[in-house]
Amino acid sequence: MADYHISCMPVEAAHYLNLRPGGTYVDGTVGGAGHSRMICTRIQPGGLLVGIDQDLDAIRHAQDVLAPFFPRVSLHHDTFSHLDRIIGNLGLAGVDGILLDLGLSLHQLEGSGRGFSFKREEPLDMRMNTKATITAADIVNSWDVDDLIRIFREYGEEHRARSIAKAIVKARARKPLESSKALADLIYRSMPPAAARKQKIHPATRVFQALRITVNRELDRLQRTLPMAVACLNPGGRLCVLSFHSLEDRIVKQTFREMARTCTCPPRAPVCTCGGEAQVTLLTRKVVRPTAEEIAANPMARSTRLRAVEKR
Repeated sequence: MADYHISCMPVEAAHYLNLRPGGTYVDGTVGGAGHSRMICTRIQPGGLLVGIDQDLDAIRHAQDVLAPFFPRVSLHHDTFSHLDRIIGNLGLAGVDGILLDLGLSLHQLEGSGRGFSFKREEPLDMRMNTKATITAADIVNSWDVDDLIRIFREYGEEHRARSIAKAIVKARARKPLESSKALADLIYRSMPPAAARKQKIHPATRVFQALRITVNRELDRLQRTLPMAVACLNPGGRLCVLSFHSLEDRIVKQTFREMARTCTCPPRAPVCTCGGEAQVTLLTRKVVRPTAEEIAANPMARSTRLRAVEKR
């Protein structure tokens, strides 16, 4: 059985969260509960973990993994974009640290049966929250070619977006695309054989990323959540984000830099008139990447990017 507790960069995450006994911390993406378990072991006695995940499987799994730490654990089937409401409902004025791991869990890839992986014959679903209405199958079988091109380019950074989108529209006219493997095979066949062989990643990787981001509105939720998360921190509290592709990391990097600025006046203004104050201090001026040793032990960590800030 796969170890669904595995987590990326746990040592670095613990360091930047500044975990301490008695503190209150949020794991906004519980996933396989690896990070949650690590946090719980370091904040006792007296600490509280607030765990959030929109995937109900993750919450059920976390209830078992974190059972030894109850009642100092509060789990919520929700999205981290509702973080402020969750914290408020618990009667908390603020928290000491928030972790957002934006990657897929090993369970979602290998055990959810929702088509996150292009290596399996699974329904083309890709919903993290199975109560959501739109699925990846809905998108590939009903969106027009221009909309498919747009999301493949914008969210997948796929250079062959046009030819892939046209191949999808042509194929679905004969038979709806209903499985992850069927879509992956179609994408592979739509590419020139020489080009497909030269790619370091599977040709379907970027399209699957684009579909998952669209289905779950991942980038919109991330943009809304980062300022909210900082607002939910106590003074000196820390926000640590693990991202896994350039689109996410760009949003985190730009948001953190904006919140760390002391002046928002136009660059050519002779003197500062805004009286602005930085909301956070950057703890990671450059992105932190996993060590070679961790990548060897956990290949899923290969693309991880960590950034962190401390609230002023």
